[in-house]
Amino acid sequence: MAFLRSLLFALIFYPATLLVCLFALIVAPFGQAPLREVVHFWAKFHYWLVQHVVGIRFEWDGELPNGPYLVAVKHESMVEAVDTLRFAHTPVVVMKRELTTMPLWGWVARRYGVIGVDRKAGASALRTMMKEAKAAAKADRPVIIFPEGTRIPHGERPKLRPGFAGLYKMLGLPVIPIAQDSGSVWPRGFVKHPGTIQVKIGEVIPPGLPRKEVEARVHEAINLLN
Repeated sequence: MAFLRSLLFALIFYPATLLVCLFALIVAPFGQAPLREVVHFWAKFHYWLVQHVVGIRFEWDGELPNGPYLVAVKHESMVEAVDTLRFAHTPVVVMKRELTTMPLWGWVARRYGVIGVDRKAGASALRTMMKEAKAAAKADRPVIIFPEGTRIPHGERPKLRPGFAGLYKMLGLPVIPIAQDSGSVWPRGFVKHPGTIQVKIGEVIPPGLPRKEVEARVHEAINLLN
């Protein structure tokens, strides 16, 4: 049954994503607002499919405030990568550069506003990330980062990647850590399992803390459900 649910999700979500991207191309000449509405509709549609087709429910503890924050999210599956566009107010998401170069979808993502990071570029990638993150904060948009760098199997707690500390210092923004356990029902691979994803929004961490302290606090907060 889990396989059939996962297959139905894929058969609906990916063709629908193509249609959404094509519609985004149509509305893009009319300004940023309609394009953002299309992207937010896509995120809400994904959320509906996750609940009603895959059979995954969400239990939230806390609420994410609007405004320019650095939001550090535990990353265990694709579901939170899309869902950030729904639960955060017009966020700018830090993601792998390869995703921003995908045909069609990558163009829509860049127009909406994302920060593509080339991990092989070293210091130059960090400088680009800082510049784009500053522009996002200036526009009063939250910056979403997955501080452990990539999808992590549920239960593992790797160290934070250096990019988080660099963003934290450069932006001077408070941090909102988010713990979640999506990997327990949405592991790597094709099959997703019905169940519940818990999401816990941690206490706001103020700007200006020493690197070791902020990293320790964020690491502990995003891993509360592991």
